[in-house]
This record gives sequence, structure tokens and C-alpha cells, in this order.
Amino acid sequence: MIQATVELKKVLRLRAQGALLVDVRTPAEFSEATIPGAVNVPIFSNEERAEIGTLYKQQGKGVARKRGIEVVSPKIPQLMEQVEVLRRGCNGPVVVFCWRGGMRSLAMTSLMNLAGIHARQLIGGYKAFRSHICAYFEEADWQPIYVLRGLTGVGKTQVLHHLAEQGYPVVDLEGLANHRGSAFGALGLPQQPGQKMFEALLWDRLLQLRDAAYLLTEGESLHIGRLLVPKRFHQAMQVQTSLWLGASLDFRTKIILQDYPALDQLREQFEKPICALKERLGKKIVNQLLGLLNEGRWEELVYELMVHYYDPLYLHTKPEQRVEIELESVDAGVERVAAALQELTSSPES
Repeated sequence: MIQATVELKKVLRLRAQGALLVDVRTPAEFSEATIPGAVNVPIFSNEERAEIGTLYKQQGKGVARKRGIEVVSPKIPQLMEQVEVLRRGCNGPVVVFCWRGGMRSLAMTSLMNLAGIHARQLIGGYKAFRSHICAYFEEADWQPIYVLRGLTGVGKTQVLHHLAEQGYPVVDLEGLANHRGSAFGALGLPQQPGQKMFEALLWDRLLQLRDAAYLLTEGESLHIGRLLVPKRFHQAMQVQTSLWLGASLDFRTKIILQDYPALDQLREQFEKPICALKERLGKKIVNQLLGLLNEGRWEELVYELMVHYYDPLYLHTKPEQRVEIELESVDAGVERVAAALQELTSSPES
């Protein structure tokens, strides 16, 4: 039996060089978390793995392995064809992994090599990668992190995206988390990734920016929706001078409406978050907000939410160490933030 193994450290180098990473775990395992950039070629379906796991517990390893062979054998040509299609245009070898470098990835690696596909098995599997991510966020040091802050609707995300398009070293935490970071932040967006995948995506972005002189991100609490920003990274976000963006309430209302397209289609989804504000705002104000919602008076609803909820909630987050930037437009904000960054990063104290 042909066998080739490779350690995680080398896999990460091969990944950067364009190797194809093949995750042979079930679709459910893959959807929870994987190595960024990996593709899923599952040996077993979710149900098949559950069946074989039950056999292993109840009747032992031998029975479970035999059943595994019965399940996989008819799939071999299809699995090899799937890998052949995926590796077209791929530079370097194929790296195969399962949960901890066990039988699934060993079998797939062996089959690929027998089929003439140069493949290696990741020692330790996904578990080794997850340990690497945990150690990274416990031990790593990052460049200075400059943070855009300001009241809700000021345009922080739009300014950040424009700067990213211009090549600035942006870490878009809300983009990675699929959440706008507010009580209504999930509306209209895809489901959030799991915590492990979020951390892997953040690691990947920070790796891409490892040669940048500094990082630029948007102010967030420890939680973005149901996800937690790694604590040491969040602490590092509090060190440098912040860039505090300011704008009129009318301007901010327009930005919010731009951030939530197709509002009428989301109307029912707004009701629950508004009702959840009852303890903070009181029944009377919440009923007023629900009335505006039901009548589709979106500008008034957004305006009132900022006056009664968002501004009182976030005004205290205005940091003492800050550069204040007033916005009349997003384009003006981009120019002024760029100028402020130039001054901050070129000063002797930076």
C-alpha cells in the first residue's frame, strides 16, 4: 500500500503555493469548520459515518472497517474523478485530511496514489490544524491595529470596504462573521460560520497581511452575533489611537437604509429584535417602533432606533485617544481616513 504523509507546517507552506487540500470528512463536519481553501470530497455521507460509528461501538473495529469498505468501494471511481476535476490548474500535490489523520484520509491518500494522483496525508488531520489556530490566537503578536469607530450608521463598513479596494490592510471582521454586529445585524445575510471556522478565516486573513506595516479594522464588541472575537486580538484592537467617524443623524439614517436592502421583504424578521428591546426601552417606545415597522415607515423607524437605542448604547464607547473625522459623504470619509492613517503611521510615536 502506497503511503505518504506530511506535517502541518509543510502543509501550510504547500497551501500557500497552491496545493489542493482535500477534506474527506462528512459534509456536516466540513460545514462546521475546515482549513480555509480546502474542498470537500467526503468518503462517507453523514448517515454512513453515523452507521459505521455505531457498528464500531457495538460490534468492534473489524465489523466497522468491513462495512466501511463495502460503502466506499462502489464510490472509488467517482471519488477519483472528482479529485481529478478539482486538481486541474492546481500547483503542487494533493493533501488529504480527515479528523485526526486516521483511516479515512489514509485510505483516500492510498487510493489516489494508486490511481496516479500525487497525494499526501496530513499527519494529525484537521485536529492538528485546529490546535495550530488555538495556539496562534494565544501566542501571536500583531502589527499595530487601527480601528474605525463611531455611532451606528456613520459609514464605517463602507469606508473600510473602499479602503480595502484601494489595497489598505483591512481586516473585515463583520464580513468574516456574516453579521453587521448589531441587534439587527444578521438580517438579510447568510448564516454565520461556526466559531472554529470564523477563527480559521480570521487567521487566514491575518496571514495574508503578515507583511503589512499595520492593520485596519472596524470597532466591535467581543461578540459579533453569536461569534466571539479572539480575546487577545480584541485586546490588541484597543491599543492604538482610534479613528472616530462622525456624521449627522440624517446621513446615518441613509447609510443604514443602504446597508439593509429589500427592507419590505425583511419586515417580519425585524419584529423579534424590536420586541427584544422592551426591557431597555420600555413597552411604549417598542410599540411605537412596531407601529412604524408595520406601516413600512423605514426612515422614521431607523431614526427613532438610533435616537432611543443605538446612540445611548454606544456613545460611551468614544475613546479618549482618538482622531475625529467628520463625514459628509463616504468618499470624503475615505480620503480623510487615509490622510489620518498616513499621519498616524508616519509619526515617530507610531
